[in-house]
Amino acid sequence: MNAGAERHILILGGTTEARRLAEELAADPALRVTSSLAGRVAAPRLPAGEVRIGGFGGPEGLAHWLREQQVAALIDATHPFAGTISFNAARAAAAAGVPLLAVRRPGWVAGPGDDWRDVASLADAARALPALGERVFLTTGRMGLGAFAHLEDKWFLVRSVDAPEPPAPPRMEVLLDRGPFTLEGERELLRRHAIDVLVTKDSGAAATAAKLTAAREAGIPVVVVRRPPAPEGVPVAGDPAGAVAWLRRALG
Repeated sequence: MNAGAERHILILGGTTEARRLAEELAADPALRVTSSLAGRVAAPRLPAGEVRIGGFGGPEGLAHWLREQQVAALIDATHPFAGTISFNAARAAAAAGVPLLAVRRPGWVAGPGDDWRDVASLADAARALPALGERVFLTTGRMGLGAFAHLEDKWFLVRSVDAPEPPAPPRMEVLLDRGPFTLEGERELLRRHAIDVLVTKDSGAAATAAKLTAAREAGIPVVVVRRPPAPEGVPVAGDPAGAVAWLRRALG
């Protein structure tokens, strides 16, 4: 970056990409890097640089924070399904006159042998399950389990970082774990629990993709919840390297 006064960068984080980006940017003495975490995970992996936890109070609160903290650039590196904060970021950046970039890892793509059913929401995923299987591996996180709570005749293996809260399916076993996951581990999980259908969000990334390969090998159908739409007009980078290149251009 150009020499001169320290430039303040705000990263809306919580993802692997956000942590890698914060580590690279924090090593630059010309930058002050703050990562903002939503606070939904009890023990998050903290990134390099400064960290703040909790919301801003909507787009108006975020815009106020950007101005008050003299932020030179805003990078939205949140989870692909954290839709609300992405739209808030777009509105706040426009109001504060701060350049904004979204970092979005590429989504998963079905290959030969995959039996995927694309749906638009968790509710649609729940509606698809009766025709697909009886023992469900649910990897959509601890939020939104209420969409499956009415499926009393199905058994669910729910994997999440933190324990889920009700409402939730009545027949459920919870597995607290955090990726990355190995292919051998996912194969064993499907076998041990006699899983016959997998439900996941299209979060992308290799860290949690092994379950898709394991499902394909076992001939198990996969219900994939599509990502919500991103805000229009916001430039997108697919990885931290692309974000660094954008930031260099934005800061001049």
